[in-house]
Amino acid sequence: MKFFQPQFRAARKWAMGVLLVAGTSALAPQIAMAQAKLPPQKVAALKKELMTEIENQKVFTQQMVDMVFSFGELGFQEEETSKYITGILKENGFAVESGISGVPTAWLAKWGSGKPVIAVGSDIDCIPKASQKPGVAYHDPIIDGAPGHGEGHNAGVPLNVTAVLALKKIMEREKIPGTIVLWPGVAEEQLGTKAYYVRDGYFKDVDACIFTHVGNNMGVSYGDGGGNGLVSVKFSFDGEAAHAGGAPWRGKSALDAVELMNVGWNFHREHLEPTQRSHYVVVDGGDQPNVVPSKASVWYYFRERTYPKIKQMYDDAMNIAKGAAMMTGTKMNYTVLGSAWPGHFNKPIAEAMYQNIKQVGLPQWSADDQALARAVQKEVDAPKVDGRGKKVDGLETEVDTIGTPVKFSMGGGSDDIADISWNVPTVVLRFPSNIPGLPGHHWANAISMATPIAHKGVTAAAKAEAMTLLDLFVQPTVLQQAWTYFKDVQTKDTKYVALVSEKDKPAIFLNKEIMAQYRPEMKKYYYDPSKYKTYLEQLGIKYPTLRAADLTRQ
Repeated sequence: MKFFQPQFRAARKWAMGVLLVAGTSALAPQIAMAQAKLPPQKVAALKKELMTEIENQKVFTQQMVDMVFSFGELGFQEEETSKYITGILKENGFAVESGISGVPTAWLAKWGSGKPVIAVGSDIDCIPKASQKPGVAYHDPIIDGAPGHGEGHNAGVPLNVTAVLALKKIMEREKIPGTIVLWPGVAEEQLGTKAYYVRDGYFKDVDACIFTHVGNNMGVSYGDGGGNGLVSVKFSFDGEAAHAGGAPWRGKSALDAVELMNVGWNFHREHLEPTQRSHYVVVDGGDQPNVVPSKASVWYYFRERTYPKIKQMYDDAMNIAKGAAMMTGTKMNYTVLGSAWPGHFNKPIAEAMYQNIKQVGLPQWSADDQALARAVQKEVDAPKVDGRGKKVDGLETEVDTIGTPVKFSMGGGSDDIADISWNVPTVVLRFPSNIPGLPGHHWANAISMATPIAHKGVTAAAKAEAMTLLDLFVQPTVLQQAWTYFKDVQTKDTKYVALVSEKDKPAIFLNKEIMAQYRPEMKKYYYDPSKYKTYLEQLGIKYPTLRAADLTRQ
């Protein structure tokens, strides 16, 4: 597939206009060594230019969002997505290192030279069984049972590409020193890679990181966000097969070991603190009932609010697994499949970003956008109010307040961007491309992600991100204050200790069989921008498509 089909020409002309081939930089070494500082009026003018530039490239952005949506690739198998995005970056002068940390679909793309070095990232994987036609307000999969972007990870990297290409144009013209680094969160749903990126040194020279993640509003937070960290471990047991009816006494059941481990862990829960979350799936329970299972495996997530508590759960589970093996006469081995720390995000960068968010504001949602949102909320029986007591009724129309540190949390979800946040001053820009009140990790969350809702939300957030990146490059006090907060507040009493060891390796085998099953059929539905303006048009979807009862109510 070519990266730029005929209707990409306008976008390509813009993008190639910011091309800076390696070796042609006009930045003198002595300038690159020192961070630029621009007067406030100049910064304001450049921010205005960035907003105009990004608005003018909304078709380019929309095509990227739709293309990645159409790929629908599970973690560690994001082959088409990575090829497509890195192709665009290479076209625009970025040096791309592929296969970082031993992950075939992971990469690092760099442009510029000298300090500061600012990293920009977002996730690219999707969710199992979340295939869904965009813009259709009820369950209607493109391919039944196939994976799909039921979280919204198709939009973050296109947002980042849009923002950095606009900024790159200004940096080249204004001779602003610094280095931009783009990278993907591969297999985020398995918490599968970011701890390895840190372990392998890919962030050791980075001065700050901006991450983007889909949300219902545009916002940013600092401090402890209240989430849990986790370690993901698969426990496998090896026994001996036997005829389950004829001579079961000659067998040693690996499945018995799995079940005993689960029983032991479930009794152990009573003695854990309320902030823990732990859950498991049996990924191999044997082949058929009349054969004593010689092999069986169970996959656990152990979540808690602090590293010591996560590590304690991990150690406890190890002992329970060893006990299950002893009781059944089997052998146990384990594999770490992923990990994440609880997150902590940088206050000075968040405050700078929030000022830019307020300047940009939320998109202007159309009547069709709001009709789709309300119909989907009705379809999934969304709560009437959210966790903050805010009414759930269509799309958000007012920008969130800045998120402040939680005073107490019972825990919840996890994201391995937290591992980077404990090594480099980091913030997460949440952008408005999903619909409030949905379950998350669900086909319903895919409905908006290749529609005008996502397209508008990504364009708006790209403006806020590009403006914040500019602040980091030309306002030295932001970075100085960011590192002061990082050293004197965030890491003063808490030091990062990785939950993955030097011997652990990314679980790149995950999801191979699922993608091998569905990819041939999914390829028939890949977005073709040479023929269609949008993915909705390609699929023949009238926007929005609602149930008859919802249509009559409009």
